[in-house]
Amino acid sequence: MDEILQLQDFLFDSLGDILTIIVILVLTFITAKLVRKVLDKSFAKSSRLIKVDPTQYNFLKHFISGLIYAIGIGIAIYTIEELRTLSVSIFAGAGILAIVIGFASQQAFSNVVGGIFISLFKPFRVGDRVRIGTEIYGVIEDITLRHTIIRTFENKRVIIPNSVIGNEIIVNENLGDEKICKFVEIGISYDSDIDKAIKIMQKEAMKHPFFMDNRTREEKGKDEPAVPVRVIGFGDSSVNLRAYVWAPDPKSAFVMGCDLNKSIKERFDKEGVEIPFPYRTIVYKKDLEEKNT
Repeated sequence: MDEILQLQDFLFDSLGDILTIIVILVLTFITAKLVRKVLDKSFAKSSRLIKVDPTQYNFLKHFISGLIYAIGIGIAIYTIEELRTLSVSIFAGAGILAIVIGFASQQAFSNVVGGIFISLFKPFRVGDRVRIGTEIYGVIEDITLRHTIIRTFENKRVIIPNSVIGNEIIVNENLGDEKICKFVEIGISYDSDIDKAIKIMQKEAMKHPFFMDNRTREEKGKDEPAVPVRVIGFGDSSVNLRAYVWAPDPKSAFVMGCDLNKSIKERFDKEGVEIPFPYRTIVYKKDLEEKNT
């Protein structure tokens, strides 16, 4: 009975402190949400008037939100005298704990520093198409204090810590000039007319709506072709041709390459240009036995 009364007294005495902590945390959450909403509105308004980089904006939004939460938790600890005394005792006396926390926070701190460097030096921005290594290929969707989110073309999200992505070799298709040269490679048989195949590839490429004439004034004056086609090598059964076709951006280049594979194949079939494929002769063991007898 005495233990129950002591527990009731403890809960009654601590009720005010618990309510204070709850109120502070709720106000912190509401403040962070309101600040994010205000920043979103100001960004949307500013982007209509001037060009605003979404990469720096997103990072600033996450940074301010994290700062608000840190301040709110600090106020909650400082407001309650018991928590303040406990925190001072822990930081003053637990040297081993401080070392452990220090080692544990190194990775988190390096991620924050990596995010700051990404925001400042901009090796990629929100919305850029990037390739990381040989497996990750997609669009930068968000850059937070800790990690970068990449949306692949299968609509999957790849989350990479900022300290890790900062040490990777990144191919950015949108950095600087977005126009891109698309290689369209097709092999024709040794018996086919190479000049006819080259003309077909050039005509089909120049008819495509995404085709871009990237020749300089001097190249046009020399009457150089808008779509150069080169013989790049010889296979076991094919002469390999490559057309250099320019498109305004990587997305258009991919679509154009797929369309040209289809249209060039159809024209080759009509014009009698053969695309070689392997022939296989199958000999059954039964036939060999009958032949030997």
